[in-house]
Amino acid sequence: MDGFYDEAFETDGRPRPHYGAVMAALDRADLDAVAKSLGDQAEQRGVRYGEGRFRIDPVPRVLTADEWRALEAGIGQRVRALDAFVADLYGERAIADGPLPAHVLEGVNHYEPDMQGALVQAGVRAGLAGLDIARGDDGAFRVLEDNTRTPTGFAYAGAARTLRERHLPIGGPAPVEVRARSLEIVGETLRAAAPDGHGDPSIVLLSDGPENDAWYEQQATALELGIPLVTLADLESRGGRLQAHVESGVEAVDVVYRRTDEHRLRDEHGRPTALSDALLEPIRRGTVAVVNAFGAGVADDKLVHAYVEEIVRFYLDEEPLLASVPTLDPGVPEALEEALERLDELVLKPRTRAGGAGIVIGPHARADDLEHARQALRERPADYVAQEQVALSRHPTVVDGGLEPRHVDLRALVGLAGGRALVVPGGLTRLAVEADDLMVNMTQGGGIKDTWVLSDG
Repeated sequence: MDGFYDEAFETDGRPRPHYGAVMAALDRADLDAVAKSLGDQAEQRGVRYGEGRFRIDPVPRVLTADEWRALEAGIGQRVRALDAFVADLYGERAIADGPLPAHVLEGVNHYEPDMQGALVQAGVRAGLAGLDIARGDDGAFRVLEDNTRTPTGFAYAGAARTLRERHLPIGGPAPVEVRARSLEIVGETLRAAAPDGHGDPSIVLLSDGPENDAWYEQQATALELGIPLVTLADLESRGGRLQAHVESGVEAVDVVYRRTDEHRLRDEHGRPTALSDALLEPIRRGTVAVVNAFGAGVADDKLVHAYVEEIVRFYLDEEPLLASVPTLDPGVPEALEEALERLDELVLKPRTRAGGAGIVIGPHARADDLEHARQALRERPADYVAQEQVALSRHPTVVDGGLEPRHVDLRALVGLAGGRALVVPGGLTRLAVEADDLMVNMTQGGGIKDTWVLSDG
């Protein structure tokens, strides 16, 4: 199948056994009408990411119970280890004598000095995580990136399921429920983060407002959890407590679910940000918790990603259950030499950027872009990582009333509560809209699919 793993079809073109009900439903449907009506309703309900019409494909991705069981265990293990890494980096720094090279820790991205010592007291640091997982041509799942700042997807997973069910009903065994569970996990994580184990904490969702690309998700989450949706203008610190001006009046706040684009306590000039002015004193006094904690983004660092399997071994004393996509650290001379020699085979990623920005995909890059990237890598090797290219799996997608293959990945969604990793069943499948496009990020115009996990029965 052109070197790509096909999620729905065997190599001889027959549907995979667990796709039988889906294929039968597709055969009965007017796919053009289904896609149009689904898109129209998504628009009416305000389900979008950023500007313009948002693509939700009606053909669900299906994972067997065995596939999901293995994935879920690996996802949970990885996030628990990353949370331990964050706590340690702001605490005793035992990792300094561990497996990571010194240059990784010295230049770690998203580090917040103001949280040194304060963050380690929190019960959870990387409370809500999103792992980007690719399936290669061998059918194996591997982690492309780890996201521990403000991962998107929890409400989109439920929206994809609801809209797909309404416009493309499918018989056969029902998938594991995702709609309620995805936001239940967010709620459990937020409550578990409350200072001093507060039994019924006051929680607010902090947003930038409608200009935030994920405004739909923020509104849906606040509504489902029954918590106020506020902006910085609604918050103030008094006597070491954070207070929010909400519809019912002024309310003391125990937990802030932060979904702002700004994630720093200090700007590029070292000056406190507006977030710092409002939140830092209550954080230091231990009267409010922020999810995710400021500084938890150190586990987002793309260079740290190269060493996550070692991080799992170091903190959990376990063998990793879920592998990373092989990643070269150009700060190591031998790895830099290999990256320069093989740049036309690799994917070069800026260490500090997210959402697919600045990525150079070697096999698809123009010669002048490759040369520019090679020069940048020579001059600033610590600013990049180089990954093996993964032949992203493909999935049948409705295009002009028919089915065409489109590349997909999986955004795994995880919450940490009481030391447990709570994984959203199936997470969210992201897809590239154009043929042969490998950019599935929603920030780059990618769409989404409902993701099924079949039960053992």
